[in-house]
Amino acid sequence: MADTPELRSRALDCLLERDPAVKTAGVAALAALLADDAIAADPQAALAMSGAIAAAIPGRPALPELVAPRLVGRRSMVTVEGRAMLIHALAHIEFNAMNLALDAVARFAGMPQSYYTDWMRVAAEEAGHYTMLVAHLQLLGHEYGDFPAHDSLWEMVAKTSGDVLARMALVPRTLEARGLDAIPPLRAKLAQAGDLAAAAILDIILRDEVGHVDIGNRWYGYLCGQRGLAPGATYAALALQYAAPVLRGPFNMEARRRAGFSEAELAAMQAGAALAD
Repeated sequence: MADTPELRSRALDCLLERDPAVKTAGVAALAALLADDAIAADPQAALAMSGAIAAAIPGRPALPELVAPRLVGRRSMVTVEGRAMLIHALAHIEFNAMNLALDAVARFAGMPQSYYTDWMRVAAEEAGHYTMLVAHLQLLGHEYGDFPAHDSLWEMVAKTSGDVLARMALVPRTLEARGLDAIPPLRAKLAQAGDLAAAAILDIILRDEVGHVDIGNRWYGYLCGQRGLAPGATYAALALQYAAPVLRGPFNMEARRRAGFSEAELAAMQAGAALAD
């Protein structure tokens, strides 16, 4: 390790970076090093994740203004402005998803090397999604930060900062997995509005998100096995403890199966949604 750059500390540097362009370039550079086996994680490194550093996580620009979800505005597909608002909202989700993957790398010590490799790959793919969406947003006459956004995803990241098991349960396989359900109807609306370029970007995002949710499912299963916990009962307890949102359908069952959800989990999800309605 003495002659090899340390992945987790470099990921923390990217996480703290406020400029999105610098952040995404840094993530791409780390991913390239990882692909060349020129960088490795030190699972036992004790990184400074508290105090002033914690207060600066995640690094992000002054805009967009963060507001309650009900205040982000309506996104009509009839107008360019409405489509821009939707693309902006998606870019913000991908920016947060990049940060959460970096946080998963930097924050949690003692995991196998493949855990850090997996989440660094996720960070690089989320950075690519963000970059594509911002480029399309610019074609619509806007920049990232032009519209308000909400911070629901990062709020759960912060809540689960003390336990990697809770993080895997409630962020990738709960909040991020909602994208598997949401993307197809959004893609259809954009295509119907004639924005085929945006629809093509969503095709890429859905393909990659299946893999990201699968990574969350695999590491959740690994951690449950390591701790001798029953996955189903543990998930229900964590969802209650951390006040996770109740999932409502319709669900993209085919994508969720490919992302590693079992038939029992899918049945429980549908039953919970039926009770909530």
